[in-house]
This record gives sequence, structure tokens and C-alpha cells, in this order.
Amino acid sequence: SPSSPISFSIRLAFLFTEDLLFLSYKTLTSLFLSLAAPVGSSGTAKPTSSLPYSSSLSGNSSLVSSLTSSAMQKNSERVMGRTTSQDGRITRVFFMATLILWLLSILFEIVFNKRSELICVVVGCFFFQLTNWVIRYFASPSRDPLFVNTSVSLLHSTIISSSVIFILVNQWLITRDSLSTSTWPCAYSALCFSCGYFAYDQLDMLKYRLYNDGWILVHHLILLVCFTLALYRNVTINYLILTLICELHSIFLHVRKVRRRMAPGLTKRSMFVRIEWLLNWVTYITARCAAHILITTKLIWDAPKFEKGVELPLALFGMAGMNLLNVFLGIDLFNAYRKEMIQPQNSNHHQE
Repeated sequence: SPSSPISFSIRLAFLFTEDLLFLSYKTLTSLFLSLAAPVGSSGTAKPTSSLPYSSSLSGNSSLVSSLTSSAMQKNSERVMGRTTSQDGRITRVFFMATLILWLLSILFEIVFNKRSELICVVVGCFFFQLTNWVIRYFASPSRDPLFVNTSVSLLHSTIISSSVIFILVNQWLITRDSLSTSTWPCAYSALCFSCGYFAYDQLDMLKYRLYNDGWILVHHLILLVCFTLALYRNVTINYLILTLICELHSIFLHVRKVRRRMAPGLTKRSMFVRIEWLLNWVTYITARCAAHILITTKLIWDAPKFEKGVELPLALFGMAGMNLLNVFLGIDLFNAYRKEMIQPQNSNHHQE
């Protein structure tokens, strides 16, 4: 019956949103308490006269000045630390709010607009969250949240890249008409499933603070917005599936992280490490940079085929964001390569 898939998706969504809502409550409560706290409680600078033994040190002005300067420096560090902490909380609240709004939008489409095909999004969220729990349970010697998150990401990259290759092989020939006028078989479901992963991953990173800066959160937000709007309107599905060929490169990114966690003794002289880095660079250039540039060019070439609306501007905006993030990823990848493969060699030469 039509109500069966709807009720099933609601049950899955409830399991996914339990952590989401609880984490939002804790984050908001912590943020409001920190904002409501008086400034003096964070360690504002005390007057010089209140310093211990300041009266007995009145004859030694240099020592008093040194103590005062030290106290002011410590207080300044406390204030800066508090400001940084508040900025981090605000970042979490913002991205948490966008994730909640996204989930409510998905549930609204499924329940009220009878879009049962979007259940694959909820299934994707639940599947990868369940995988996270399983890995966390069985990986007893390594329950590090970053390791668990990387393992789940490796599974997603493997599944999605295999799905994209399977879809492309079944097409035999990619033409403008097949890209813009019809949706390839299994492409819609694969995009839904991957969209569910990015929602799960956003929640997991926010929950365990698995990000050094906001770029990865912005990346996931751009993907969620572009993917979801495309799924709602059933447009540019084939183009978005092509963008996911970059998950082929993500496989080797995640393999490197897992290798460094599970086998830290492997050095740059290891054949495995050399092959891993070779595949990292080859897939970064071909499956990520070249593929995304070609897709952007194809979108511009096919611009007359799109109807007037937000589809083409949104697609171009998403591809511009992906290409920009690819540049930053390339810089990070080069720095990691230099640190692991070049710097040890230079240090050995210096020692000799």
C-alpha cells in the first residue's frame, strides 16, 4: 500500500534524527550559556593592586610590570580561546540548522507530496549510520571516531564509484541528448543513496568535530543543496552522476588514511605506499579535476537545452564550487605528499 513505504521511511528517519536533535540541543544550550556568561567570568584582566603581594612589591616596579604583563597575556589568551570556542559553536549551530531543515524538507516531500522514490535518501542515511555503529562495535582496538568515519567514507566511495562505472558502461555512448533529456537507469536511486551519505557524514563530523576548518562542511552543504533540488525537480541527474566519478579518487584518499592508522610502520620505500600515491595522483587528475572541468564545459555547451529557471545557474554554481574545492584539495594533497615522500628524504641527506 502507498502508506507502507512512507511509514517505513519515517521509522528510518526517526533513528537518524535522534542523534541529530539531541546534538542540536546540546550545542544550542552550550552556546547560549557561553554567551550569557559575564565577561569577567572568562578571566578579564584584574587590577594591578589585586595581584598577590602587589603591595609588598611596590618598590620593585620592573617585577610588578612583569607580573602585570604576564597576567594580561594569560587573560588575553583566555578571551581569545573563548572567542574561538564561540565561533566553533556558531559554526556547528549553523550547519546543524541547515541539516535539520534539509531533513524536514525530505520528509515533507515523502509524506505530503507522495515522493516515495526519495525513500532511498533516508535509506542511505540509515545504512551508513548503521555501518558506523557496526564498525565502532567490532573495531574494539580502534574506536577512534575519525577512523570509523574514514572507514564508512571508504565504503561509500567504493559503492558509488562502482555504481557510476556500471551506469556508464551500460550507456555505451554518452551524447548530449542522453545527458539532458532523459535520466539513465539507476542514476536517480544512486544519487539519492549518495545524498543520504553526505547527510550522515555531515552529522558525524559535527557530532565528533571531525573537521579542521569549515571547507568540508561547506562542500557537503553545496552537494546536499544541489543534489536535493535536482532530485526534487528531476533535472541534471545524469550530470550529477558524472560528478560522482570523483569518488574513484576518494577511494585512495581514504585508503591512505586507513593505512596510516592501521600500518604506521610502512615507509615511502614500501611498494604499497608508492602505488597508493601513484593511484592517488592519477585519479585526482583524471577522475576529479579533468572530469569536473569537462562536466562544467558540457553544461555550458548544453545551456540552450535547459529551460529558463534555476536549474542551469544552480548546476553551474555547484560545479564552480566543486572545481574551487578541487584546487584546495590538490594543495592539501601536495603538502601531504611532500611531508610523507619528500621531506624524509631531504632530512636523511642532511643527516648524512
